[in-house]
Amino acid sequence: MKLTVPTILTLLRILLIPVLVLVFYLPFKWTNFAAAFIFALASITDWLDGWIARRYNQHSAFGAFLDPVADKLMVATALMLIVQKHPTVWMALWAAVIIGREIAVSALREWMAELGQRAKVKVATVGKVKTIVQMVALVCLLYQVPFIGLPIFTIGEWLLAAAALLTLWSGVAYLRAAWPTLKDERNL
Repeated sequence: MKLTVPTILTLLRILLIPVLVLVFYLPFKWTNFAAAFIFALASITDWLDGWIARRYNQHSAFGAFLDPVADKLMVATALMLIVQKHPTVWMALWAAVIIGREIAVSALREWMAELGQRAKVKVATVGKVKTIVQMVALVCLLYQVPFIGLPIFTIGEWLLAAAALLTLWSGVAYLRAAWPTLKDERNL
């Protein structure tokens, strides 16, 4: 297996997960900035690896498998850290919706791929918008403190709620696209 630049960026994103956790728990004032920066860097590598793969035709089966795994691991880790630090009903609910949808859609995509119908559950525009809103929300929630008078944490809370709602919307869209295949008894 040849490692491409996009796959290296994806592996870097996975390696940043324990760094994020460690930095998040360090007892210094600057850790919120560092945690937000690490997550933002990971988010940028997510976009960058896809762009490089498309632009320079550096696709690989390993990269196609690993990229969504890295994304889900980073997002789930950030959500767990945030909920642990801010254990409110709403924060836990939004995190559960986002993580639950990611698991459900991953299982749906795997099942549809097994049936040769993966194209029916490809990433849609609403999923891409959800990802952007979610990443910005998580950066804000990790950063936490007001910035130039803006209530960054509150903005992050509202964006996370919006991301959770977009998550539900996109999850329903994927399920609707797959439903004819799922209800067909011949696919059991």
